[in-house]
Amino acid sequence: MPGPFVTPVHGDLELPEAVDVVVIGGGIIGVSTALELAERGVSVALCEKGGIGQEQSSRNWGWVRISRRDPREVPLMAEALRLWKDIDRRTGRATGYTRSGIVFTCESDRDVENYTRWIRHLEPWQIESRMLSPDEFKAMYPEAQFAVKGALYTPADGRAEPQIAAPAIAEAARDRGAAILTECAVRGIETSGGRVSGVVTERGRIACSSVVLAGGAWSNLFCGLYGLDLPQLTVLASVLRTKPLEGGPDQAIWAKGFACRKRKDGGYTIACGHENVVDIVPNSFRYARRFLPALREDWNSLNFRLSSRFLEEARTPKKWSLDEASPFEYCRVLDPKPEKRMTQKALTELARAFPAFAKAEVDQHWGGRIDVTPDAIPVISAIDQIPGFHVATGFSGHGFGIGPGAGRLMADIVTNRTPVVDPHEFRFSRFTDGSTVRPDSGF
Repeated sequence: MPGPFVTPVHGDLELPEAVDVVVIGGGIIGVSTALELAERGVSVALCEKGGIGQEQSSRNWGWVRISRRDPREVPLMAEALRLWKDIDRRTGRATGYTRSGIVFTCESDRDVENYTRWIRHLEPWQIESRMLSPDEFKAMYPEAQFAVKGALYTPADGRAEPQIAAPAIAEAARDRGAAILTECAVRGIETSGGRVSGVVTERGRIACSSVVLAGGAWSNLFCGLYGLDLPQLTVLASVLRTKPLEGGPDQAIWAKGFACRKRKDGGYTIACGHENVVDIVPNSFRYARRFLPALREDWNSLNFRLSSRFLEEARTPKKWSLDEASPFEYCRVLDPKPEKRMTQKALTELARAFPAFAKAEVDQHWGGRIDVTPDAIPVISAIDQIPGFHVATGFSGHGFGIGPGAGRLMADIVTNRTPVVDPHEFRFSRFTDGSTVRPDSGF
């Protein structure tokens, strides 16, 4: 099933012999990290097994939001919002970013109470977010044909175009001296004297003193090669886009039955606001206990199924030699088949709510695999067990908007600078140091 068309980035032909840092993964997190490092004069090579932004970084909704985030992510997202404002000038390229606002509707009095409580998390950052009454919502959307109890409205939120954002950032990193290597899977890392000394790619070795793994859904497999237990599962998200359409809302909107946001081309990206598919795989049993608190909170929104994915993951080698092809070379792009039942249902619900969408023409459906952690916040951390090795992964469906901020924080950690925000909540060791690991809605 073809994913969305992504602006192509042609990789460098020559493999550098040595750099300071190798970044593994060409999604929004990896390219943002590479740009930050390159801007600081650090020599960096970014290695991507497929193409830049080809997986979830181009398949997400394109929301750039601080609203309704886990409170632990708010400081980093506040930094990300600041960076997004300047992203086009900084990269010298269009990313489609615009500060359009996002609205979360409330179906019940409890929703209103919860969202009202959530707003307190933005007070230290002086970011405007407020509750709309039913009358204020109707005044904002006179065409809406559904009633709400209220809505959370955050004008500082915005949107960007996933299919062009990661490529733009990657090209900007190359402008500043980074090597961008596509179709160049990293098979593993090498160590000397107990710390990172290089990586072995399918095209040869690159000497380096630091590595950043920004491998998204592949990170668990890579870490496992070194005995590092990164609890990570994936969720299948399905999305559709329409052809240009007049009369739809300018702000992105989330409701229980749908989520939509306007695109730069005048069409809309639409998905179900409440449901996702979870394929049962071997790691589902391995990590069931760790994910139990998250499952209890989101049980009604998850559709579990047993599919061919179970055998695919069961058959995937967990160990391999660095002189042989790795699993990353046998799957260049994760391109799952979308659940059209969900996307069509979302479009139907959206058309009931906003009649303009009754005329919407569907241009494409696609699926993407979201990598999730038990507490639904990322790992952005040095790995103590392997000095020089770092991980930035597990963004749990929130990675696109926070990407520039995460790249800055990761670069701070790698270069031993004072971190832009306290990275304590994102440490890898939280999974083993006895910490309570569970999502925090902020309510």
